[in-house]
Amino acid sequence: MATISKLSNPALNYSSSTSFTTRSSSAPKCFLDLRTNKTTTFDHKFSASKLSLVFNPSIRGSLCVKCSQADGNGSTVKRTTLHDLYERQGQSPWYDNLCRPVTDLLPLIESGVRGVTSNPAIFQKAISTSNAYNEQFRELVQAGKDIESVYWELVVKDIQDACKLFESIYDKTDGGDGYVSVEVSPRLAEDTEGTVEAAKWLHKKVERSNVYIKIPATAPCIPSIKEVISLGISVNVTLIFSLARYEAVIDAYLDGLEASGLSDLSRVTSVASFFVSRVDTLVDKMLEKIGTPEALDLRGKAANAQAALAYKLYQKKFSGPRWEALVKKGAKKQRLLWASTSVKNPAYPDTLYVDPLIGPDTVSTMPDQALQAFIDHGSVARTIDSNVSEAEGIYSALEKLGIDWSFVGSQLELEGVDSFKKSFDSLLDSLQEKANTLKLVSL
Repeated sequence: MATISKLSNPALNYSSSTSFTTRSSSAPKCFLDLRTNKTTTFDHKFSASKLSLVFNPSIRGSLCVKCSQADGNGSTVKRTTLHDLYERQGQSPWYDNLCRPVTDLLPLIESGVRGVTSNPAIFQKAISTSNAYNEQFRELVQAGKDIESVYWELVVKDIQDACKLFESIYDKTDGGDGYVSVEVSPRLAEDTEGTVEAAKWLHKKVERSNVYIKIPATAPCIPSIKEVISLGISVNVTLIFSLARYEAVIDAYLDGLEASGLSDLSRVTSVASFFVSRVDTLVDKMLEKIGTPEALDLRGKAANAQAALAYKLYQKKFSGPRWEALVKKGAKKQRLLWASTSVKNPAYPDTLYVDPLIGPDTVSTMPDQALQAFIDHGSVARTIDSNVSEAEGIYSALEKLGIDWSFVGSQLELEGVDSFKKSFDSLLDSLQEKANTLKLVSL
């Protein structure tokens, strides 16, 4: 198990060439084939209930789960580390991706995934690289819809279909899990009222009890979060990069619950998406610029140290008289969600932003790379608060070296918002070009 104390310098302990292959068994493994519309040759193939499983130890990069054959004709999917993560440690594994057909999520649900997150960049990639949206797109364009309306129709259908797949998890956990997140337009990141109206519209449009409306944690949107929560709409607060902003997000959630006037708060829930790997990406560059041995030794440690302190803040804020008063009305904690969990530096362990961040009442949303790595060789143990004093020491040491945490948070927020805006605008441009081609063809 990797903890903060053991990550003296990930860059020195691991290399991209090893990529954890030494941990892999030479015996054939069972792989979930998540690819569609592709011709692939496998050694042995069998299927069971919408789940395609293949044996081929030479294939790398497939989602690996432990499995067994039943009577030689079918397969039984056994427990994975994702099941253990939830049942033993109280952390919910979610999947950070969404595209058509959403039935591609079925094998992931079987393997233990309990929710889905999406963002403008994810939809930009999904819609622009797939033919699965063509039929609906053509119908919408021919019906005279403007391009942004077309975009939302495409997105809402995916979200609704995914919500249906996770509905049973939502019901079984009494609204504790089984959520699918969809983000308001990134163009509204500096628009308080616009964000509130967009959240109301999107919530009504999707019309599913297990949808999370994503709102960025920008300063103008903090009041939006309070307002939307007070209206009884569940929210995934995204793009959180600093402890100060995280505390403001928690307060907005508490303020919203108190302002709601609802006698039963049990159906108003929220997660706070605290980003991790991007923190190391920026801080590592700053440390390399400083260049001292002390600075270089702190590379790869900033993100998890700050995350551990975020969890400490979470425990503090969701306790005491104010919180207990809300609990009496059925309020649920705003769970911490670890986002940006894929490793950006190939020299680092591929579970660096999953293994050390395990703790109860939290969520870890993982894109393909991180999810595959954790299922294959992740460790399940409570680690998020295993050494808080060391996390505090790392955080302070970085400050003493001149790392301004406020700057880090602000810079990453700007980059995050800008990235989503560019993805959103790029997709709308490509959809417009596609619509123009359709119109020319129809003429």
